[in-house]
Parts: sequence; structure tokens; C-alpha cells
Amino acid sequence: MKAKETNLPKFLNAPKQFIIPVYQRTYSWKRQQCVKLWDDIVRIGSDDKNTGHFIGSVVYIEKGIYNVTAVPELLVIDGQQRLTTITLLVAALAKVIEEQELDIGISSKKLRNYFLFNSDEEGDLRYKLVLTRGDNPTLKKVLKSLDPGESPSPRLLDNFRLFHDRMASGKYDLKKLYQGLQKLIIVDIALDRSHDNPQLIFESLNSTGLDLSQADLIRNYVLMGEETKEQNRLYEDYWRPMELRFGYDHASLFDSFMRDFLTLKTGDIPKVKEVYEEFKKYVHSQGQEFSIETLLKEIHTYSGYYVNFALLKEPDAELLEVFQDIKTLRVDVSYPFILELYIDFKERILGKEEFIQILRMIESYVFRRAICGIPTNSLNKTFQTFSKDIVKTDYLDSVKAAFINKSTYRRFPTNSELEQELKVRDVYNFRSRGYLLDKLENDGRKESVKVDEYTIEHIMPQNKNMSKEWKEALGENWELIHEKYLHTIGNLTLTGYNPELSDRPFTVKRDMEGGFKDSPIRLNRSLASKSEWDDAAILERSEELASKVANIWQYPALSEEKLAHYQKEEESKEESEYTLDDHTYLQGESLLLFEQIRERILDLESSVSEVIRKLYIAYKNTTNFVDIVPHKTELGLILNMDFDQIEDPKEQCRDITGLGKWGNGNVEFRLTTIDDIEYAMYLIRQSYEKHAE
Repeated sequence: MKAKETNLPKFLNAPKQFIIPVYQRTYSWKRQQCVKLWDDIVRIGSDDKNTGHFIGSVVYIEKGIYNVTAVPELLVIDGQQRLTTITLLVAALAKVIEEQELDIGISSKKLRNYFLFNSDEEGDLRYKLVLTRGDNPTLKKVLKSLDPGESPSPRLLDNFRLFHDRMASGKYDLKKLYQGLQKLIIVDIALDRSHDNPQLIFESLNSTGLDLSQADLIRNYVLMGEETKEQNRLYEDYWRPMELRFGYDHASLFDSFMRDFLTLKTGDIPKVKEVYEEFKKYVHSQGQEFSIETLLKEIHTYSGYYVNFALLKEPDAELLEVFQDIKTLRVDVSYPFILELYIDFKERILGKEEFIQILRMIESYVFRRAICGIPTNSLNKTFQTFSKDIVKTDYLDSVKAAFINKSTYRRFPTNSELEQELKVRDVYNFRSRGYLLDKLENDGRKESVKVDEYTIEHIMPQNKNMSKEWKEALGENWELIHEKYLHTIGNLTLTGYNPELSDRPFTVKRDMEGGFKDSPIRLNRSLASKSEWDDAAILERSEELASKVANIWQYPALSEEKLAHYQKEEESKEESEYTLDDHTYLQGESLLLFEQIRERILDLESSVSEVIRKLYIAYKNTTNFVDIVPHKTELGLILNMDFDQIEDPKEQCRDITGLGKWGNGNVEFRLTTIDDIEYAMYLIRQSYEKHAE
């Protein structure tokens, strides 16, 4: 590696070509960064005492990439954003000098020949800077002062126009601006391919992970180690099509896809900011037979499936309809499971009708839980572990059984629970109320009603200052009825006449032009036959609509025989044949100590379950969070955490990472007396909360 401080104009003013490799991201500086650079240049240009201003480093590979030419071609590892922005600024300056025939001490021709073009070259070698495929056509047109047309690189154009408009405004001294440009300092870092590791250097330069997305880092990782020709081929064949699939507006979804891909492959959900690191671990785990191209081919294929359901690009109309409903519910945590289903569908392991039925089950599961107010914080792990419950030779029924067998906070709400909740649930302020009313109105229709063209109408009005007619209709408990049932499903409908209906009495709303009797909306049909509107009428309509809801978002139907088979399988997996009597050390003081800590653990939440194993007793919510190993005079508590995660102010825990042990986890605490139980629970809660997230 050769590193030296140098003046940026001198650095650029020599025959050379900076090439942004295909594995680098596209130009991404926003107005904020450009304005900051502009302000710095204006400031130092106006300060005669300031002889230089450092703007960062430019790192490139110096050897092993040259053609037979007088112009060295340098692959830029770091610094492309600064180089590109300076190029845009110089191009704008040259254009304004030319347009306004200004004299700032250098001509527009010299600016271009010194900093933008290799003046003695032709063709592609003429350009000092060559960007990635998506950006380069726009940059060429900017440098040639051509109409960019419909450019795929809006940030290049926006930032060029920002600089041009400021220079052309007459508010700035362009001589001072050019003086500021001449004072810019960089660190010129040239790498030797035969001695330096570009990937390690790149990672050290981007160690914060803030500038590049996780997908950007992964792209750099899989391509940077290849020769230039192979980089280009792999990028064009696999990575570039993925970038186009996700598009500029959905770049963050690319990160989500890579995270879900790893979840599918490893069975673990990477943290959002650690996807790149987990990807590297996955690659390293594949062994010597691993092929980058095979991996890219798989990622490329799966990304096509992913955008079909995540960005609603599915060509099959029936599948698209289901994907639209799932997307409306905003349940992205189901995507790893849906991706697996889609792969099996494409590989003909899962038929289309079964695929649709399972997707509808996911939709019903998520929707019913939302209506019943069940917390969503466990859903990611629910869908992450769903695969282990699938018997792919009996795909549909095994999924149904898996849903039915889920209990406590992971349960699939039954019809009775759903209908009971809907009677009192505030649906008006429900996040997915539009989706609910749309499905209720259009269920069974061939000609769908565009629900968003209507407004939600409270049959019993929202106004707390109710009219005499409404108070009489509701009876002496009108305030209580109003508070309890106002926003429930039974009191809501759709109308195009909301202002006309207003707070009028029920019979007027029913019979007027545009009223309930005159409405084409199916939700209003039952209202046409009502003679009054009180709590009994609201409850009756709630029950009617709740029954319809249960029919639309169905509970899985499975024969008792098949369910019993899968319940037996589940029990054999989850439960053991062992009892506490099999733990011979659980007697006397040790048994008393165990009974007290056991009671405290089970009291953490009703969802905590106990499973007695041969060598330990496990306590779990989503997974084991503590295992108790009985010893002769004490209890070993194995906490399912890494040692560096535990807060242990008394320093009584032992790191058992890599040691032979019973139970799950890398932290051990020895419980010897009843007095230690409070501290033990302090430690156990940490593991419990970690796995409950």
C-alpha cells in the first residue's frame, strides 16, 4: 500500500481513468452532502490564510488491471462519492463560464481537459471517471452538455443542477470558488493487488456500516475477490438484474430480502445491522465445494420470487390477489416463510391451490390475532420456526395442524374468541379497518365496490351532544351505550352521503335519498329492515358481521383423526417421558430449592412451559430460556445467552462457552441457597426477556 497526501487538482490533472467497479453502489450523495462540500469550498476560497482543506481519501487498485495503453485504469475501492461530486461541480463550473463568458483565471476548455477528460484519448478512455452501468450514461451526457432525457440517475442530475444554478445565480464569486477547489486535499492510497487485500481494506474503511446498505456490502464481498472480467460477468448476469427488480425506490427491501434469505437458510433471524456479517459466516460455513456463482444464481432466483409477493409483481392473477391482501396487513415478518412456500411452489413440491390455501391461512392468522389484540412481538420467531413443523409429503394438512397446535400468545384465535372480541372491539381506530370493510363488502362479489371511494359512517353518531331523538332511542343508559358500542363493527357502515346523513335520527338516515334503504352497499342491507337502532340492534348486527368475518378469515379445518396424529407427533417432540422422580438429586434441601425457583419461573408469564428432560428441566416461551440441572447440593442454572450479554454485577456467573454441558446456553449460575433466588431471578429475567422479544 502506498499512501500520500496530495492536492486534488494535481491528483486529477494527469492521464488516468478512475473506474467505479460493478460491485460498488450507485452514486448516492444527497443535496445535504453537496451543500456541505459547496460551503466548505466557498469558505476556504475566500480565506487567504487557509492553504488546504482535507476532504477524505481515494483508495484504488494500482497494479494488475492495466491494458496496453498510456492511460492507467484504476479501480476505485473508496472515494467514488467525492470524486463524482467534484466532477459534477467542475462540469457545472465549466458550463457556466462558457454560458456567461466569464474570466476566472482558467477557461472552460482547460477545466474540462485538466479534470474531466484525458484530452489526448478517444472513446471510453477519454473520460477520467467511469461510473457504474446505471450512472455512467447520465454522467457522459452531463459532461458533454447533452440533454439527459429520461435519466435513470436523478441524483447525478439533481446535484449537477444544484451546482450549476448556484454558479449561474451571480451570488457567488466563481474566482474564489475555483481557488477553493485548488485547495482541496486528499489522501491518495494506491493498493498493490499482489500484496494488499482490497476486501479487508474496504471493510476497515466502512467499519461503521452507516454509509453502505447491507446489500451493498454483500455485493462488494461476493464480487470484489474476483478478477475484473469475472466481476463484470457475475454482476451483469445476477446482481444487476436484482438491483433492477427492487428498483431505486425499494433499495431497503433488498436488505430485507437478504435478511430473509439468511433466515430461510440458517433458521436464525439476523439483526438488521448484522446481515452482512451473518452472510459472511454463512458463506464460510459452506465448505470447500462452495461456488460464488452457485450462490448468486440461487439469490437471483429467490429474489425474483420475493419481489413477486413483496412488490406485487406476481404475474398470476390469483396469487397476486392473495399477496395484495397480505401486504395490506403489513406482516413482513411472514416473508421468510412465504419465500419458502414460493420456492416449494416453483419446484412443484406444493401445488398452486394448496399454496393459496396456506397463504390465506397466514392472512387469517395475522388478521384474527390483530382483532383479538394479541401482541405481535413473537410473530417473527413464529414464522421463522414454522418450517420445522411442515411435513412436505403432507404439506397442507401439516401446516393446518401446526397453526391449530399453537397455544398461548402464539395461538390461532378460534371462531368464538374472534366473534366475542368483535362485539366490543374498536374497529374504527383499527389499523386495518379499510381492509376489513373492503373484504366484508366485496366478499362473493364479481364486480367489486371501490371502498375507498366511500366514507365510514357511524350509524349511532359520534357526536357526544346527542339529539333528544337519539337519547330516547338508546334509552336511559344512552351514555354508556354510546361509549361502549360507538366504534364497534355493528355500528359502522359505508356511505357516499356522510354529510347528508350527519347526526340525523336512525329512521331518517334509513329512509332518506341516499340513505340505507337507497344504498347499493351490501353492508347497509340489514339496516334497511331495522325499525330502531339501540344496543340490542348493534349487538345483533355485530354478531351477524362477526359470523361473516369468521367465514372470510377462516380457522383451519382438519379432521379429528389427522389432528390427533399431528398432536401426537408434536407431543413426542416437545414432551419427554421423564418425570421429576427421574432426577435422583431432587430430594431434601435440593428439592425445596428447586420447588421455589420453579414456582417463580412459571409465574413469569402464563405462556412459560416446563419440559422435563433426562438430564435437566427446561423452561421455555419461544424457546428454552433457562434449563435447571440438579446437582447433589445445588442447582445449575444454564441461561440461554452468550456470556458477554449477561448483566452480572455480583460476577457470580461462569462462562461455559465451548465446554461440554447439559442444557442450552453459555452462561451458568449455581444456586445453592434460598437467599440466592432473588439474584437468580434477576439473571433469569434477562434471558426470558431476550427470547420474548
